Amino acid sequence: MSSPPFHRPHCLSAAAPAGQAKLTHPGKAILAGGLAGGIEICITFPTEYVKTQLQLDEKANPPRYKGIGDCVKQTVRDHGVKGLYRGLSSLVYGSIPKAAVRFGMFEFLSNKMRDESGKLDSTRGLICGLGAGVAEAVVVVCPMETVKVKFIHDQTSANPKYRGFFHGVREIVRTQGLKGTYQGLTATVLKQGSNQAIRFYVMTALRNWYKGDNPNKTINPLVTGVFGAVAGAASVFGNTPLDVIKTRMQGLEAHKYKSTVDCAIKIMKYEGPAAFYKGTVPRLGRVCMDVAIVFIIYEEVVKVLNKVWKTD
Repeated sequence: MSSPPFHRPHCLSAAAPAGQAKLTHPGKAILAGGLAGGIEICITFPTEYVKTQLQLDEKANPPRYKGIGDCVKQTVRDHGVKGLYRGLSSLVYGSIPKAAVRFGMFEFLSNKMRDESGKLDSTRGLICGLGAGVAEAVVVVCPMETVKVKFIHDQTSANPKYRGFFHGVREIVRTQGLKGTYQGLTATVLKQGSNQAIRFYVMTALRNWYKGDNPNKTINPLVTGVFGAVAGAASVFGNTPLDVIKTRMQGLEAHKYKSTVDCAIKIMKYEGPAAFYKGTVPRLGRVCMDVAIVFIIYEEVVKVLNKVWKTD
């Protein structure tokens, strides 16, 4: 009689026999994910800043920016190069736990869904990625993204009211309550869930293709980076409309929208379908770098942890 489809073989561990895939302990995944997330955001934040500004730049205003270059030019002219890093603190504080929750949850779920040989197929990879995305959205991403978007949007005001991360959080909670940091939760859950489902589906499929019949075949960091970039690009084209809606729902003018659906309807009605892909180019550049860097750092940190942290 065959084993249940999602049964995790008890014999598998970090020191699995030849022919069986090694499993990553969730504790190692949390630590490695946190380090990868913190390093990555410091490298790619300027592209996130530009993407968010372009998404907040509604046609009805009329638009303040003519494009990516103009956005960078105006920001540097008005606020200096450091202006491209406005809101970085909120992402640094959030990126570490976000990536920790993401990879920790993914490894926790995937360890339970592998087959008898320890292999995770792409479909189950998608399910595990979806679970990881929803978990990070609720625990970390929604409040972090809300604060980040408000910080960036605040800079467009003549007299910015937020002086820093903790001051901004304090003011948001004081004026709007704790729910003020959870604006756009539905859109965020949809975005992060679909994001990680797509990324882990693609990564799992590419890894399985590359390893073939040898589940323990080592993957070169550069190859991991290429796979990560492909997975990131797939997620951008797959869910940028949700990202635009989420950004609008978290901006300083979020009160204009009654709900996630209302936001989508108004964007379509007043700005047209093209508005759902605002910021796609800068987001594509950032996300491809983001996912590639995170997976490279994550995999390399796990390798080190496997040598110094025995979890057999």
